[in-house]
Amino acid sequence: MSDAPERPARGDPSWVAPALRRDEKTRNVGKTPVFFGPPLAILTDGQNNTMEISGKLNRTAERYLEMLRYHGMALTEPERKCLAHICNIGFMSPLEIRELPMEVELTRFECEGLDKLALAAKLEAASFADLVAVVESLGF
Repeated sequence: MSDAPERPARGDPSWVAPALRRDEKTRNVGKTPVFFGPPLAILTDGQNNTMEISGKLNRTAERYLEMLRYHGMALTEPERKCLAHICNIGFMSPLEIRELPMEVELTRFECEGLDKLALAAKLEAASFADLVAVVESLGF
């Protein structure tokens, strides 16, 4: 007989799945209240079955994570600092993400090793998916 405290079993409301590595993450967190703002409302328009909606959200998230994995661009530390400064306004809308090249040209931010014209050109040549991946990698 073990002296370890008894853990709640699956099905018990206090049971929490063990933490897994990111590539193994299949944790079932149960029902989670989610605010359906306009993007999620549009994504799930016409669907009433919660399993269908859940499936749609999970498929979309899986595809988004895969997109982030294969997009982005190499940035120098000064370039990352510049973009973090610009993105630090908080939420970055799709329009604001598309306008990053212009924002780089307009910002007063300066640091050693930063070539704003080269960064703006690099961003201008990038796809929208690349820009989103950069913003996400910066935590915004």
